[in-house]
Amino acid sequence: MTIDYKKTQKELYLPKTAPSVIDVPRMTFITVDGEGDPNTSAEYTAAVELLYGLSYTIKMGSKSILEYVVPPLEGLWSVDDDFRGGGAEINDKSKFIWTMMIRQPDFVTEDILEVAKISLAKKKPNLDISKAKLETITEGLCVQVMHIGSYDDEPATVAALDGFAIENGYILDINDIRRHHEIYISDPRKVAPEKLKTVIRHPIRKA
Repeated sequence: MTIDYKKTQKELYLPKTAPSVIDVPRMTFITVDGEGDPNTSAEYTAAVELLYGLSYTIKMGSKSILEYVVPPLEGLWSVDDDFRGGGAEINDKSKFIWTMMIRQPDFVTEDILEVAKISLAKKKPNLDISKAKLETITEGLCVQVMHIGSYDDEPATVAALDGFAIENGYILDINDIRRHHEIYISDPRKVAPEKLKTVIRHPIRKA
């Protein structure tokens, strides 16, 4: 049986369009850090190519261990030191600081990642494989929502998300470690902007 986390853990990947609270468990990711406008940055494009390249290399090499669907691309976002949520529109996207990542099954170890890096480097010598890291992340208590529409229309959804958290007795807990989180359920190359599905997740703590 092929495992698809979007189906087995719908609460993490397919929330409703109304905000809700969730306790996000520990998960393993391949991550790549960078800066710049995702629409124009060569660094961003290379990061995404690296993440998918490694993820599919691991998947193809592990069929005897587990059959699974590669999970969606995710991103942790901030802007210099002044982005703390609240739905503020970011006009200068060149200031974005991001960590792009793709979840990995629990069997993936540092050794497995290193083997995948060696394999991918032979096929894609243009990629800087040293930028990829294996990280374990436990987000914990968060508020999340499914945003449907263009990425540029997210501020209104974010404002509603944060307002829901505050109205229900929580404090936003966005900082240098716990960041604005997006999960890209739709492929923007194949889906019209007004139909894009993006999970938006913010860390919170009880007031």
